[in-house]
Amino acid sequence: MSGGTFVGMPAFPKAAHEAVRDTTLRANLKHATHTIRDKRERAVAELDDWARLRQAGKEIKDHTLHHLEHYLVQLEESVTAAGGTVHWARDADEANRIVTSLVRETGESEVVKVKSMATQEIGLNEHLEAEGIHAYETDLAELIVQLGDDRPSHILVPAIHRNRGEIRDIFRKEMGSWGRPAPEGLTDTPAELAEAARLHLREKFLRAKVGISGANFMVAETGTLVVVESEGNGRMCLTLPETLISVVGIEKIVPTWRDLEVFLQTLPRSSTAERMNPYTSTWTGTTDSDGPQTFHLVLIDNGRTDTLADEVGRQALRCIRCSACLNVCPVYERAGGHAYGSVYPGPIGAILSPQLRGTGSEIDASLPYASSLCGACYEVCPVAIDIPEVLVHLRERVVAGGPATRNGNKVMLRPAKGHAAERAAMRAATWAFTHPGALATGQRLASRTRRFHPRTMPGPGKAWTDSRDLPTVPAEPFRDWWKRTNGGKDTPK
Repeated sequence: MSGGTFVGMPAFPKAAHEAVRDTTLRANLKHATHTIRDKRERAVAELDDWARLRQAGKEIKDHTLHHLEHYLVQLEESVTAAGGTVHWARDADEANRIVTSLVRETGESEVVKVKSMATQEIGLNEHLEAEGIHAYETDLAELIVQLGDDRPSHILVPAIHRNRGEIRDIFRKEMGSWGRPAPEGLTDTPAELAEAARLHLREKFLRAKVGISGANFMVAETGTLVVVESEGNGRMCLTLPETLISVVGIEKIVPTWRDLEVFLQTLPRSSTAERMNPYTSTWTGTTDSDGPQTFHLVLIDNGRTDTLADEVGRQALRCIRCSACLNVCPVYERAGGHAYGSVYPGPIGAILSPQLRGTGSEIDASLPYASSLCGACYEVCPVAIDIPEVLVHLRERVVAGGPATRNGNKVMLRPAKGHAAERAAMRAATWAFTHPGALATGQRLASRTRRFHPRTMPGPGKAWTDSRDLPTVPAEPFRDWWKRTNGGKDTPK
């Protein structure tokens, strides 16, 4: 993986075309996403004030992003006062260098990790491995992905594309080469699989001197970091090692503990459909003889301030990584997470990845089109990110280019390749809509020749009509009908 992109991945249409033919994958995804979203719906329905909590979360995030420079400075001061050290990383390379240097200072060659989207985004595991440092994932799903030499396909459940039989086979084959082997006669029952993982990971927890985490939230007023999880592995990684290194995106900040209260209600219900997470771990700097004695916070930008400069696209930074949008998305359900070519799959990945990485690559230019624009993602988002609005905004950027911010500089993007026909069609539509007479003539001509219209479009339009029906042209244009019937008043009863 490089810069958050899975190396060698094709654009979304090609990757999705292959994925939808995998019947096992589609069955796994359908079962898992439908189960999670049904449970979420019931959990959310328990709260009469859910709509107000959603609005409050949106407003807190928008306020924080608008004053990000103030709260980041406050956070650094609070973390430092509590005994921690703050490091700033402009991009993935700088973040990886910082973390590698911090691990080397300890003299250790292995670390245990809490599930972290930020470290996946920057490719930290791969970088550490190249430097001779072994990083062991301790989240059950991340462990499955790591042992299987696989890629995560879901924000909340990275191994959602695997079924129990596949997981059993991975454990039997790979656990021994990573540490304690799987028990003899391991079956695919959830209890046995979980016990195998527990035994395998326990020795790593007790041996590791360095832990690496992300964070769900950072509280500026106290310098407190928060990790919510369901397995207890996070608690082990955050308390047992002597050194803790947390790698967190700068957008994960909230101003106060009172603000945190809102998200500790909305995040668990939207993600795991629980009233609260089984483990909510908070830590503030260091404490004598209790927990890690050295704490480092690595704050990463990696395209976030560029995204913040986009008035429409910046709302993607409100995301709290609940994955509710993935579980309701008809495109994700059929294509799976790997087709997005990023650690951020699904609807949120389709708007976040092209902003963090730019739309210069074939993968990123295709992601804004990985949606039917049905709006289900917006309806379930606990911080009201209007994902369809951002998708359309990014599609315009891909097709037409235009002003954007990259690496802190204002630039003028060139249109992406392969969209010449679309640009020509939009120019033609613009001309027609600004010339009413020509538009009316064209509508009449289309109505009178409709019996000769093809079912599919020729040339570049063929790909569009391969999976869609052309709309039927009415026998009479609306303008003519309106004039003939006096606005509908003369229509026979």
